[in-house]
Amino acid sequence: MGNDKKFTTGLAAVTLAAAASQAAATNGDHMLGLSAIQNGMAGAVVAMPQEATTVLVNPAGMAALNIKDVRFDLGIGFLNPPRQINGFESDSNLYMMPTGAVAFRVNDQLTLGMGLGGISGMGVDFSDTMIATGNQSLVTTKQFFKVSPGFAYRLNDSVAIGATINLNYQSLALSGFSPAGRFDLPQNQVFGWGVTAGLIWTINPALQFGAAWSSKQNMSAFEWNTSAGKITMDMDAPQTFTLGLAWKPMPGLLIEGDIKRINYSNVMDTIAFGRPAGYTGAVPAAMPFGWSNQTIYALGIQKDIDDKTQVRVGFNYGKSPIGPEDVNANLGSLAVVEKHLSLGLSRRLGDKVTGSLSYVHAFKNSVTSNVAPFNTIELKQNLVNMQISYQF
Repeated sequence: MGNDKKFTTGLAAVTLAAAASQAAATNGDHMLGLSAIQNGMAGAVVAMPQEATTVLVNPAGMAALNIKDVRFDLGIGFLNPPRQINGFESDSNLYMMPTGAVAFRVNDQLTLGMGLGGISGMGVDFSDTMIATGNQSLVTTKQFFKVSPGFAYRLNDSVAIGATINLNYQSLALSGFSPAGRFDLPQNQVFGWGVTAGLIWTINPALQFGAAWSSKQNMSAFEWNTSAGKITMDMDAPQTFTLGLAWKPMPGLLIEGDIKRINYSNVMDTIAFGRPAGYTGAVPAAMPFGWSNQTIYALGIQKDIDDKTQVRVGFNYGKSPIGPEDVNANLGSLAVVEKHLSLGLSRRLGDKVTGSLSYVHAFKNSVTSNVAPFNTIELKQNLVNMQISYQF
């Protein structure tokens, strides 16, 4: 095998991977939703937020919550993401994901809140076998977690705005080989920041519009001290923009459609390594992941069964950001699912407490390289979320 082919398959071993606590049913490596209610709506929640975790998605939505003083939302999710390379299955197929948020109504205009949770991640844990030409064991991890304090302010009866500062944590481990040999860069962590802003516009009692923008999340560079000197890499999180329209055609029925754009190409096209002058070791100069921008379409429907029970169903689609030309550089980041179906249920357990459940299935999708070696990556996902909400 020539050096170019070895380098291409070797890069697969350093592609990004999943964190146990940050993995989820995903668009690319971004979570579909952050709670049972959001996942039950297939992520279509930017226009008609219903709980405090809106602070992580559209902070303006806190102003639209039906609360007098406070709302708490705590949840946990369990992900089962079976994934394969050329028919070989990855281990570590059960992950846990906590999320929490709170919103405080200060007065009729101002609401303050804070949320925390895993926003993105990917992962594989392949055994020591020839999963692909030139590769053996493949175990890599990436985690992205944020804490977001913010506010929502009602400008008038129709319009509310909001914003958060995002305090971000990212963890990453990379391993693989290049024509110069194998390298292992152990788990490392960095911190960074960004902002999110949002808008809610009540057009009339039946229609509500929502918009949210999240800046590119600027992260500090990873640094690894090796025997050859310091290796660095700068990996930011992508900018996102979401528009949504919610419709209430009759009492007790909500239909929302969202369109979301994730600018992966800005941060996941080619990522360069910083290497010491004269470096001749195994760490490559750059990793050409080649991720494309992703446009996501989400539709969620919610129906009140009675005064205590709500059911939800949703569908979410986003074309894989990894195309056939990029498969060999992404054997560790199998972020190729496209179609998601969701179901959800909420039940009032008392005057102030509600319990919610959701299930999301991401249908199996596979992508095969259109250049040699012709590797195939495959992924499907099952996600169950549980949530407890308290409001007063």
